[in-house]
Amino acid sequence: MSITLADARVVTPEGVHEGWLTIEDGRITHVGQGTAPGSGLGLGGGYVVPGFVDIHNHGGAGGSFPTGDPEQASRIADLHARHGSTTIMASLVTASLDDLTRATAALADLCEDGLLAGIHFEGPYISAARCGAHNPALLREPSPGEFTELLKAGRGHVRMLTIAAELPGALDTVREAAANGVIAALGHSDATYEQTIAGIDAGARVATHLYNAMPPLHHRDPGPIAALLQDERVTVELINDGVHLHPAMTRLAFTVAGPRRTALITDAMAAAGMGDGVYGLGPMKVNVVDGVARLAEGGSIAGSTLTMDVAFRRAVQEVGLSLAEAAEIASLTPARVLGLDGRLGSVSVGKQADLVVLTDELEVAGVMKRGVWITEPR
Repeated sequence: MSITLADARVVTPEGVHEGWLTIEDGRITHVGQGTAPGSGLGLGGGYVVPGFVDIHNHGGAGGSFPTGDPEQASRIADLHARHGSTTIMASLVTASLDDLTRATAALADLCEDGLLAGIHFEGPYISAARCGAHNPALLREPSPGEFTELLKAGRGHVRMLTIAAELPGALDTVREAAANGVIAALGHSDATYEQTIAGIDAGARVATHLYNAMPPLHHRDPGPIAALLQDERVTVELINDGVHLHPAMTRLAFTVAGPRRTALITDAMAAAGMGDGVYGLGPMKVNVVDGVARLAEGGSIAGSTLTMDVAFRRAVQEVGLSLAEAAEIASLTPARVLGLDGRLGSVSVGKQADLVVLTDELEVAGVMKRGVWITEPR
């Protein structure tokens, strides 16, 4: 079946142009400028951007990936898909090894079904000094052998591990992750500049929510932020919700790292898409007030209630990025992190028809995944 989307402002890696695109068998077959040939579905000048790719997400719609509950996971994925995230990775938090193994095995089934793009361990190999919304009693020193056992539960679907480079055994565990095709991400870390560089040299390639849960920049003690921003091998995650980061800090990271090394994430938890209240994040209790999630005990920020459409919109309206730049860091760069950029992440011929239609105000008007409407354009 062939679908033509006409009267659109198509956002491609090259920029924005008025035109049209054609989709056949779930893939983009033509991207043209001007008036579409023949009839098609008119979008009334709406923007067409690639489906968002969220590589760090703990939950939403009242559900939480760390529970490993398939029904909750499906509900989470549906919520975020309706906000434009057509590709999503499930992030776990620090828990007992038994709980991590159980949740990983359950989520691996959903990866095999195509609902999820992989599993991310955010913990337990992180710093007690920078653990944020993780239970410090459950933190562990990194162990390559132990990590390999966790990987078995994931049956090839564990895609990322967040780890603190300064911990004993961390560098060997980073090497083990890389050897198994798992992306090592540095974060929740109290590392020095030199220890962070050592982690990158060992194979780490992502900064878990840059700035958050790590020492701040200092002119005599640059710490992990400077190391991660400056190294061309590293992609930096940013939680662009106006709570975790001031827009100036998002702009600074983008200016240094550029669109190829900057990835928007949500770090969403169960309250995303919901109202204020009390929620769980793994074993931790979280209070959400005015849309801001904080631990009930201690008050640390505990994930976000963000969706990727809001992160995208803020990137344009608050940070000052172009639509093409915002599309790259919300879609193509995170797809590149996962090694999926050959088939999704941009509005390009031959790629999967994962698309988001946006209004003039950059609100979601429609979402398509693999050529099928999740939400039909309004």
